[in-house]
Amino acid sequence: MGALDFHWFLPTNGDSRDIVGGGHGVPVGSAGGVRPLTIGYLGQIARSAEQLGFAGALTPTGAWCEDAWLTTAMLTEVTERLKFLVAFRPGLLSPTLAAQMASTFQRLSGNRLLLNVVTGGESGEQRAYGDFLDKDARYARTDEFLTVVRALWRGETVDHHGTHLRVEGAQLSRLPDPVPEIYFGGSSAAAGPVAAAHSDVYLTWGEPPAQVEKKLDWIRGLNPGLRFGIRLHVIARDTAEAAWAEAERLLRHVSPADIAAVQAGLRRSESEGQRRMLDLHGGSRDGLVVAPNLWAGVGLVRGGAGTALVGSHTEIADRIAEYADLGITEFILSGYPHLEEAYWFGEGVLPELARRGLWRHPDGSGPQQASIPFAGVPLGGNDDARNRRGGDLVPR
Repeated sequence: MGALDFHWFLPTNGDSRDIVGGGHGVPVGSAGGVRPLTIGYLGQIARSAEQLGFAGALTPTGAWCEDAWLTTAMLTEVTERLKFLVAFRPGLLSPTLAAQMASTFQRLSGNRLLLNVVTGGESGEQRAYGDFLDKDARYARTDEFLTVVRALWRGETVDHHGTHLRVEGAQLSRLPDPVPEIYFGGSSAAAGPVAAAHSDVYLTWGEPPAQVEKKLDWIRGLNPGLRFGIRLHVIARDTAEAAWAEAERLLRHVSPADIAAVQAGLRRSESEGQRRMLDLHGGSRDGLVVAPNLWAGVGLVRGGAGTALVGSHTEIADRIAEYADLGITEFILSGYPHLEEAYWFGEGVLPELARRGLWRHPDGSGPQQASIPFAGVPLGGNDDARNRRGGDLVPR
C-alpha cells in the first residue's frame, strides 16, 4: 500500500457548527447560525488545509452554492501549493470553452487545477440552467463533451458532430501542461462506462467497505487502470467518546419535521448514488452506525455525501487503512465547521497515518510534532502518550 492523498472541502454554500444542508434539491439551512461566506473565511480554510498537508480542496457546484470556477480562481491568490478540485457540469458550457478555461486556470495557478465532472442527477435543477435532457442523455452528452475536451488538450483541431454536441475547427492556442486530472463519480449503469473512458480518478461516496468493494470491482472491470477516491465527512477527536458526543450534538436540534422535509426532497432525486445514501439510514435516527465508525447521520439533513467517519484519531486511521486496502488512494473529507475540523483531522489523524507509512506531508516533512522542553515527550503523539500526560497540553 502506497502513500495516500487527502483533500479537504470548501463550503461555498456556507459553514456552521451544525450541519449545513444543500445539494440534490435540498435548500441550504442549518440548525444553528451559518458563518457568512467570504473569501476571507474560505481563504482561512484553504490556507489551513495547505499548512496541514492536504493535497487539494473540493469546491462543489450547483444552484445551492457559489460558482466553483470563480471562487477557486480567487483563492489561488491566497495559497501557494494547494490544488483545487473544481466541480462543474458539462452541459452548461461548451467543451471548447471548458478546455480553454481549464488550460488558463492550470497555467495561471501554477498547475493547481483538478476537475470534478458532475453530470447532474436532478432534472429540475438542470432545467433551471436551460438543460432539458434526461439523465441517460446527460451521460451520453458528457461522453461527447469529454471526448472533445481530451482531444483539444492533446493539441488536435476538432470537428465533432455528435448527437448532443457540435463543434467545428475547435483548437486551443495554448495547451495545459500537465493536463488537469479528471475526477468522476456516478453509481448508475449509464455512469460507469463514461467514467471508465475518460476519468483519471473514480469517486464514490462513503458507503460501507463491502459496498465500496463491489463498486470498485465493477469499475475495474471497465477500466483496470483507474485510481479511486472516496468522499466522506469526518469527526475526529482524541477519544472515541468525544467524537460520538460531537456526532450526537450535530443532530440534537434537528427536528423530526426537518428530517422528514429533507428526506422527501431527496427521495425525488434521480441520482443512484443519492438513493444508496438514503438506503443506509432509511430516514430514521435509529441505526445510523452503518459500519464500524461509519455514521450516516449527516445524510438525514444534507444531500450528496451523507456519511462520516467518527472516532478517535487511531480508529479513523484504522478505517482509512481499510478503505485503502480496497484500492482507495484519495480521500476527500469535510466536517463542521470546516476550519476547526481540518485541524482536528490534520493534527490528529494525519500524523498517525504518517507513522504507519500511509501518508507524507507534501513538503516532504514527516509527522508534525512538538515536545515538552527537557522532557522528551512528543505533543501530538499516540493516545497512550496523551493519557500519560493527563490530556493535551495544547488547548483546542
